Amino acid sequence: MEVKIGVQHAPREIVLESGQSAEEVERAVADALGGKAPLLSLVDDHGRKVLVPSDRLAYVEIGEPTVRKVGFSATL
Repeated sequence: MEVKIGVQHAPREIVLESGQSAEEVERAVADALGGKAPLLSLVDDHGRKVLVPSDRLAYVEIGEPTVRKVGFSATL
């Protein structure tokens, strides 16, 4: 699923594709904003970890789960 993270005082948002569920991402964001964790920590599809200081979070947008398509299609 696509996750977009807005960071205060940063000109660009962070965009990553994560294999985590929407509930897992939401729980991580809630923990970071609630003071339970000093960092928002998410893992992308390639196994890279993205860490954002929780006091710098502007917003987090959680997208729809992406469906992996296999093969070729000729849809018009």
